[in-house]
Amino acid sequence: MKLFSTTALIASAVLATSAFADGHATLPLKELDGIADRNYWIPGEVNADGALEKLQEVVGSEAVKFSGTLDKPVQIALIYPSADTSDFWARNYLAMTKRLEELGIAFETTEFASRQIEHSLQATYASQVEQDADLYDYVIFGPSELEIQADNIDKLSGNDGFATYVWAFHTPLKDLTNQPDAWFDFSSAAGALTMCDYMLGRLGNDVTMAMNRGIPGITDNQRSGDFKACVEEKGNWTTAYEHYGEYQREGGFEGTSLILQAYPEATIIHNANTAMAMGSVEAQVSQGKEKEVFSTGWGGTGLELDAIRRGELDATPMRMGDDVGAATAEAIKADLEGRADELPMVFLGRITVAHDQMSAEEIDALEQEAFRFSGVGALER
Repeated sequence: MKLFSTTALIASAVLATSAFADGHATLPLKELDGIADRNYWIPGEVNADGALEKLQEVVGSEAVKFSGTLDKPVQIALIYPSADTSDFWARNYLAMTKRLEELGIAFETTEFASRQIEHSLQATYASQVEQDADLYDYVIFGPSELEIQADNIDKLSGNDGFATYVWAFHTPLKDLTNQPDAWFDFSSAAGALTMCDYMLGRLGNDVTMAMNRGIPGITDNQRSGDFKACVEEKGNWTTAYEHYGEYQREGGFEGTSLILQAYPEATIIHNANTAMAMGSVEAQVSQGKEKEVFSTGWGGTGLELDAIRRGELDATPMRMGDDVGAATAEAIKADLEGRADELPMVFLGRITVAHDQMSAEEIDALEQEAFRFSGVGALER
């Protein structure tokens, strides 16, 4: 049941022939380094120039009311692993629904919850929603794992009864016959480069660092590998040691303890997630060296911000966590207004750097901005 406002009906017919309507046939829009070695595209290969930045600006600004009229509420199906402990999905949901309310778009949601490991249950949900296409206008799919759910993404995206949006991934697979209308995520690679620029600007060149890396794979390759490559190339930094802490607090503690003992020349410790950053800080505090080492985290969680406030953590790339949900609401508005061709194919939430040179008021303001819809502090489960 693809629902359009009266003002968007004619424009929507034109959009049916837009660049993304026939799947990946018109992609990529441009080719960047390494494209032949990947089975997916990166945002810069599929986004029209300026489209991402424009939507990021809209998402960070006050809502502008929907210009059309609706005969009935928009129907939204959400298929995602929201039964897991992570609050990523709940926050996205809250941000999307509250932004829709600000935009003046009436809506109703139907949720199909699973756990991250329940791949077959997600497949069942996808089939159910696809068969009941006349019930929905928009389907939001948060894959349990991208390649495992590729066929379901393809199937949903090929249904003309609704628009399909993917959450939590930003790497469109090349072999999909039907591409989703949009992807919404945060980019670890973009965060790594943002952090690189900040660290070089603050600490300069010819620095020795050590790293608490996560688990070998695409996420750590970006968070740690891209950061390392950037500071080594642009700032002539040296990496004394790399410890794989498996994204665990214990791994950060053990890695940092080893670094402090065996690699005293390393004045910076890069941590690839919150848990390892907290373990790293704990190890430094236990040895009274938290003032001697410049430590970073990842994500800008409440734990990291509290550690910065206490003077134990120095900097972290901070995600504006509610951007993904808010951007989805803006995409629905653009689609209803017949402006879907203005959207980026891949939306990336904003990432900035929170650091110890900020005042308490500045850190508080950053936290309020990041969780402006879903609320600061732990969500009630």
